[in-house]
Amino acid sequence: MRIALINGSPKVSNSASGVLLTDLKSFLITSSKTEIKEINLHNTVVSKEALEDLKNTDVWIFACPLYVDGIPAHLLSCLVQLEETDWQDRQVQIYGVVNCGFYEGIQAEFALNILQNWCTKTGFTWGGGIGVGGGGALQQMPTMKNGHGPKAPVEKALGTMTDKIIQRETQKNNYVSIAFPRFLYKMAAQMGWRQEIKANGGKTKELGNQLE
Repeated sequence: MRIALINGSPKVSNSASGVLLTDLKSFLITSSKTEIKEINLHNTVVSKEALEDLKNTDVWIFACPLYVDGIPAHLLSCLVQLEETDWQDRQVQIYGVVNCGFYEGIQAEFALNILQNWCTKTGFTWGGGIGVGGGGALQQMPTMKNGHGPKAPVEKALGTMTDKIIQRETQKNNYVSIAFPRFLYKMAAQMGWRQEIKANGGKTKELGNQLE
């Protein structure tokens, strides 16, 4: 089975989507039945090389961040291009992994629905997806044995999806959050944006000021 891992984050490096695809790849490579191709969609246009790679794969797995309750605009542009491409009635299975800065993974529900509706329009098969809450912390988490640490619920969901992918089966959209207290996650996020404001010469109290 030929699988495309598609990074749909606008970030070229150090993205939560990249972390999730790396984790998913570690599950997939344990199967001798899989041949994996990694594809980056960081811009509004799908390159000729990426199109050729996609035409030679059977399963596509999109990973992207949540943007205003949907998928990033550049990825939507890529989906439109893919929709207009002649796939010669190929039976492609699509899965999705959407991470969000919100603590609750259910916040990614609409974004996964967008991917599912796109599959309906293109004639591809929707295999199901995962909404991951706490995505803002994924890049900072230490590497630990699978099933341990804050990423344990996420890794469990990825492992379950891997089984479905290998069998070419579908699953219901699954929503998970990191195993980290919500109030601590919120505190860390607050600390992060305060540091960014100071680094750019601003003050937190100025956020409420109206522009004239």
